[in-house]
Formats: sequence, C-alpha cells, structure tokens
Amino acid sequence: MKDIQITQETRMANAIRALTMDAVQKANSGHPGMPMGMADVATVLFNRFMNIDPTAPKWADRDRFVLSAGHGSMLIYAINHLLGYEDMGMDQIKAFRQLGSRTAGHPEYGHAEGIEVTTGPLGQGIATAVGMAIAEKMKNARYGTDLVDHFTYVIAGDGCLMEGISHEAIDLAGHLGLGKLIVMWDDNSITIDGDTDLSSSMDQKARFAAAGWHVLECDGHTPTEIADAIEAARQDPRPSMIACRTIIGFGAPNKQGGHDVHGAPLGDAEIAAARKQLHWDHPPFDIPAAIYDEWGRIASRGARARAEWEQRLNTATARAEFLAAEEADTSPLTAAIAAYKRKLSEDKPKVATRKASQMALEVVNATLPFTVGGSADLTGSNLTKSSGMKSITPTDFTGDYIHYGIREHGMAAAMNGIVLHGGLRPYGGTFMAFADYCRPAIRLSALMGVPTCYVMTHDSIGLGEDGPTHQPVEHLASLRAIPNLLILRPADAVETAEAWEIAMTSTATPTMIVASRQGLPTVRTEHTDENLTARGAYLLRAPEARDVTLIATGSEVEIAMAAADQLAEQGIKAAVVTAPCFELFEKQDAAYRAEVLGDAPRVGCEAAIRQGWDLFLRPEDRFVGMTGFGASAPAPALYKHFNITSEAIVSDAKELI
Repeated sequence: MKDIQITQETRMANAIRALTMDAVQKANSGHPGMPMGMADVATVLFNRFMNIDPTAPKWADRDRFVLSAGHGSMLIYAINHLLGYEDMGMDQIKAFRQLGSRTAGHPEYGHAEGIEVTTGPLGQGIATAVGMAIAEKMKNARYGTDLVDHFTYVIAGDGCLMEGISHEAIDLAGHLGLGKLIVMWDDNSITIDGDTDLSSSMDQKARFAAAGWHVLECDGHTPTEIADAIEAARQDPRPSMIACRTIIGFGAPNKQGGHDVHGAPLGDAEIAAARKQLHWDHPPFDIPAAIYDEWGRIASRGARARAEWEQRLNTATARAEFLAAEEADTSPLTAAIAAYKRKLSEDKPKVATRKASQMALEVVNATLPFTVGGSADLTGSNLTKSSGMKSITPTDFTGDYIHYGIREHGMAAAMNGIVLHGGLRPYGGTFMAFADYCRPAIRLSALMGVPTCYVMTHDSIGLGEDGPTHQPVEHLASLRAIPNLLILRPADAVETAEAWEIAMTSTATPTMIVASRQGLPTVRTEHTDENLTARGAYLLRAPEARDVTLIATGSEVEIAMAAADQLAEQGIKAAVVTAPCFELFEKQDAAYRAEVLGDAPRVGCEAAIRQGWDLFLRPEDRFVGMTGFGASAPAPALYKHFNITSEAIVSDAKELI
C-alpha cells in the first residue's frame, strides 16, 4: 500500500473518496474504483488550474471539464458538491442513483449544473470534448483572447480509448492542433473483466503521439507530478494526453488495484478499513468545514475571473455580436425563409433536395453568422458548403466550415460538443446509410435535448448505382424510433427551406434533414408564409370529397401526385398528403390529424420499409415501398423494379375502394 502523505490537496481528494464510498454503499450500486483512483488528479486540476464559477455555471469563458469515463460519476458529483453548486446539496449525494435525483448513474447534461455533457457510452466524452475545443478555437479566432480563452479538460479511462470513436476524435484533434484540449488518461490497467492485457496490447502513448498529440506521463497520486504535467500541457500548442498512472480504488487497502473495485460497493468492512487508511475520521456524508473552505477557494477564484471577464465583455466592440451568438438568436431567419419560399414557388425549380438544401443554406448562412457547416469527406455530394463559407485549417480558424474527414461518428460527437460549448450552431453531412456510424452520438443529442443538425443525403434507392450497401431502406424507421429527434424528409425545394428553418430555430431537439440525390419537381407552387412542414403533414391536394388518401414523403410525393392525376382520369378523387416529419405530425391535435387523414382508405408510399407508418396507416390500408434491400442500377430502373410507382399506388387504391 502506497503511503499517503496528508497534505491540503490530499484531504480535498479524500473528501471525494469518502463521498464516493458512502454514496455507492448507500445506493448499493455504482462505480467507486475510478473516482477513488483519480481523486488526486481531479483535485490538482480543479485546485490549481480550473476556471469555473458555480454561481454562474454557464459563464461563456469557463474551462470545460468532461468526465468521459462517465461510470465514475460520483467524481463529478462530489466535486460539484464540494465546490458549492447550488443544486448539488448533500441530499443529492445521498440520493445517488435514485429516481428523480440529479446524481444519476452517469453524468447527465441538463440534470445538474456543472455537467457539460451526458457521458456513459465510452468514448463519447472525449469525442464531444474535441468539438468543444474546436468551438473554443473558432470563437477565439472571431473574438480574441479577451473574450475567449479557456481549456477543455477530459478524464478518460481505458474503455474510452478502446472504443473506435476515440481514434476518430484524437486523429481530428491532432490534425487541427487543438492545443487547449488536455486529456488525462486514468492509466490503471483495469477493465471490468480484469487486467487490460486480457484484450489489449496497445501502446496508447505512442498512438496519441502518432496522431500529433503532446504526450506526458505522471504518477497519478503525486500532486507535484500531476501539476507539472498539466502545466506543461497548457504550454504546448498541440493537444495533450497525460498518462496518469493510478491505482483503481486507491485507499481501499484490500480491494484497490483489482477489477472487483470497478463497479460494486466496497462493503462496510472495507469502507471502515479505507477510512483508517486515508486518515479520514469522519462519519458517512460528513465533510469538515475546513475541507469545504479549501474547495470554496476554487469557486471564489473562478468568480473573480468571471467578473473580470464580464468587465472586458461590457467594453468590447463585439459585445452585441458575441451575445447574439451565445443566445443563438435565430429571429431574423423566419422572414428570410418566407421571402425565399415565395421565389421558389414562382420559379418552380426541379432539383434534388440535397441541392435544394444547399440553396436554402445560402439564405441560412447569410442570415445567421454563427452557423458552422461540415461534412464527413462528402462536401461535394452532401452540398453542405454554401458559397460564402470558408474552411478552417490547422493554422486558420477564422472560417465556418469543417472538413471532418471519413469520421462520421467523430463528426456527430464533435457537433454535439460545438452545440454544448455555445456560441455556434453546427450542421454536418454524410450519406444516410452511414447514419448507423453516427447513431450513438445522434442518440445522445436527443437524450441531452441539444439542437445538433444532421444532414443525411442519398436517402433511398434513388441514389442508384452505388447499390444496396449505400441505399438506406431501414434507416428512416430506425431513426424515427429515437425519442426527441425530428426526421425531416422534404418533398421539394420549398419543404427543404422550411426544414432548415425548423432545424435552425430548434432549441431542445436535434434535427435530421434527409435529402435526395435525384431531381424532384416543386410541388408547393402556391406560396404561404406559414411553415407547413412544421405541421409534420398537410394536404397538398384536397378534393372536396375524397375516395382515397395518398400519403407520401420526400421523393415519393411526386409519385403520389402522379397517381392522383391517374385516378382522377378514372373518376376517383384522391387526396394527397405530404408527410415530411412524422414526429411533428404526431404532436398536432387530434382534430387536425383527422382533417388531414380523413376517413377514406389510405395508401402510403415511401422508398423504405413500412415499419413506423402506424401513425398514418391502419392495418387494412396499403403501403407501397421496400420489403428488403436495394440493388445496383439507375434510379428509374430501381423504382420500376421494386414497384414503387404511380401505377402501383393506383392499383392499391382501386383495390381498397
């Protein structure tokens, strides 16, 4: 057992250990090993370096702390309690992992102040932190160091570094030279199953170095070594990884260093032994006033720094612009989109909705100076870069467009980080089939309630010759299954413009704009200032009486309109409903939904599987779409081959009638 030298910082760290042991034991659930092992590192970081103010948790120039190893959530809960965050009283520590408490099993953004991101799925924290560091560097380039000059610190474990997303994240961070990103690796050689050598022989320090990082190491239980390493990291222009050699469960004399301490309560006997070992002579959940005072000095230092920053902001020439970006003021967009829609209805362009998306972005990006575009190496296909945009580079962050490389998952997580950082609104594109690569980060944006915008082009078999590997058929259904995510599949340029208005004005819901590769005609030829897409679904063609209702989304609305014309020639009155967003339609009142759908038989049409269409179709209704994977051929041949045609809709409609 390593001898414990009782210093001020050791006492502060032992408070974290004591609260962790007690909270996990009371809950009979949790992960004491990591918080106890990393308590010294975290204490030195906060005591000597962190700039935060618990009385102003959203202060724009605060340092960011990301606990990527989210299973060790008691580390951040204990720290925030000791720092004096108003919403993290001892009642919350005692209610660890209990229903309704702020102290969940993994840190959850929005549940408690001082938690910058929801972490849990390993690797998401470090990848999200890369986005935060990108945002800091972009804003610094815009506003200067007087207003933007802070660090992003991450505690990551072996699991974070084993997950594939970590490679995408560290590669991007190294390439961009994110010098204010500092990752402290909890190098304890333990995973749930046992020692790390059960499953890995990776030299993590060499891996980070190969990606262009500044790599250091320290004894994670020696404060002077920890502090020297962090200070050296702060001075280096590269992102830094500090390998902190630690003992998991440090202080528990009979269990430390083994995998059993990772994710289970220590037990009363071991906690008593740990208290003796740590020279912690206080009952459970009892913290001496002197310890609170030591942690309180950190908060006071941050409050002074925040007050000085506010003085600089108040005299800054860019004050109004800075605050508008921080508040994400999208109010000018509504009028700009309405004027643009009028022109579209007059011009009636026939364009792919991916092209219509780029056209709408000319309006969006010109109106909102805080938007940030990007693509996972598909800029020319996603069409996510408007004409006035400039790419950032490792030596120039004054731009507003990011080349994420072939890193779809890393891109999605980084965009979450940019949103969470504040002051910028990102969107990024890839092919819809690759949404599966992004899915864990998409799910987290929905869980956190942050308005990240995903642009997914090549949305169906309509992409053609690239074949079934690239043709999404199940993706709409699977993505619609994610709560609090808006899937917007516009039918033409007008609906695409409305989709962008929804995406950019959203405040608590991520959006996904799903766009076609093939050209589509304008179906909204009568202008309305109202954003009809915001209703989720609406009548595009409404006969006075209807014999059948045809419902379609995206590129299939054109097919439904053609089918309605053919039915009309046969004396059959068909209403046509365009349904660009199922989630928004579900939120409409029952009377509106009934008005749109009517009582007549219904035929749905989408170049995807039927799953998820129960909002629109009853068991007796029909669906024209996919039942399996696609094929490689030109788009028109594929639609005919899979019988997604106006003739198929007409046939089903007549059979129903």
